[in-house]
Amino acid sequence: MLRGSASKLEAEPLITLFGMSKLKRLPAKFYHQNTFKLAKSLLGKFIVRKIGSKILIGKIVETEAYYGSKDLASHASRGKTERTKIMFGPAGTAYIYLIYGMYYCFNIVTEAKEFPAAILIRAIQPISGFKQAALNYKIKTKFNNSEFRIQNSLTNGPGKLCRALKIDKKLNGENLINSKKLFLAENPLKTNSSQIKSAKRIGVDYAGKYKDKLWRYYLKNSEFISKK
Repeated sequence: MLRGSASKLEAEPLITLFGMSKLKRLPAKFYHQNTFKLAKSLLGKFIVRKIGSKILIGKIVETEAYYGSKDLASHASRGKTERTKIMFGPAGTAYIYLIYGMYYCFNIVTEAKEFPAAILIRAIQPISGFKQAALNYKIKTKFNNSEFRIQNSLTNGPGKLCRALKIDKKLNGENLINSKKLFLAENPLKTNSSQIKSAKRIGVDYAGKYKDKLWRYYLKNSEFISKK
């Protein structure tokens, strides 16, 4: 079932007026924050995905933190493996994996090397470049005065946003600090901390006491989050 109604894409002035060349890439030091602080700091920031000459930009509206080897909801709880070794690497690295054999999930590695932590990007708000993505996946669109409305089901989940942004295992290990294919950028419209809510993570009922950790963060007024 689709959650909510069709929503008008936000008119972000930096993109509307200046375009890609004026986007301010997040620096390396941004990623060297405490994981939980970073999970909140990411809200409102832009994900920028470049595919050939095409640019897609989305605003992060929901994140989930995974912290250390004791966190039973984290892949790192199984130790360092071929799959999880990226979590033990430098902050600002993309950790991408496949779930259910069909959905990719995009995570950002945090903390110091050899301490496994990462933040899952759970949902984004489409900002620019998503018209074709909507058409590709048969998401209903409405056009009005050169702007379009897009149903929030296009990017309101980790697998959905990866599909819309064409993020897959080819980008696993990508350095988000200097990548030309995938990176994060500042939003000139600052996020007010009063708009941030915390909640339990989704789909981690197996994780013992860690299933109750309020390590999911979202913008409470966003129509694009996966779940309140």
